[in-house]
Amino acid sequence: MRTDGFVSQFADLFDEYDVLGAFWVNIQLTLWSALFATILGTILALFRISPVPSLRWAGTAYVNVFRNTPLTIIMVLLSLGVWTQLGVKLSGDFATNFFRFGVVGLSIYTASFVCESIRSGVNTVPIGQAEAARSVGLSFLPAARLIILPQAFRGSIAPLGSTLIALTKNSTVASVVGVSTETSSLLKNMIEFHSSLMVAIFLTFALGYVILVIPVGLATTALSRRLAVKR
Repeated sequence: MRTDGFVSQFADLFDEYDVLGAFWVNIQLTLWSALFATILGTILALFRISPVPSLRWAGTAYVNVFRNTPLTIIMVLLSLGVWTQLGVKLSGDFATNFFRFGVVGLSIYTASFVCESIRSGVNTVPIGQAEAARSVGLSFLPAARLIILPQAFRGSIAPLGSTLIALTKNSTVASVVGVSTETSSLLKNMIEFHSSLMVAIFLTFALGYVILVIPVGLATTALSRRLAVKR
């Protein structure tokens, strides 16, 4: 095949499919899931370092269950169990409903990793600071909010960055719950109907994720070095 003919077919392919739009869907999935996973993961981290045994048990159980459950299984459970069997809907619009289920699944799964990332940051906080907080009369929650968590977040930037990178790539699993406009679904359709361009299609999507992921890694590494607590 002549090079100019190949380029022409490839250009026609991008006219036919909205590749940038598909990546935008994955970016939205990542951002919303990162927000909710951070909130839930922070709560779980508080559970895991709590002086209350039942809360520590609940946090540990959540992390062990969801961190060791394949994300695809969680997505299937939401799709076939929560939506199909229980009839739970998050929106009257099909596309929005599936998108929100995708965010829920990604958030539930990623929160367990966020929790462990924050807990690793907690381990960098000298125990003497927690003891000093108790000595001046601060209870667990004020001490965690004012002293422990601010330093823990600074110490966990690098692992949180790795979790965000993993979440970006995991967003492709949202196709399991019916998000048909994201990259993995589009990739499948493009290869199915244009198999002669399979290598070029694959390289395009691979390059797209490299462009998304590398800046996150560089930014979190730089922030980790800049905001590291000096000992």
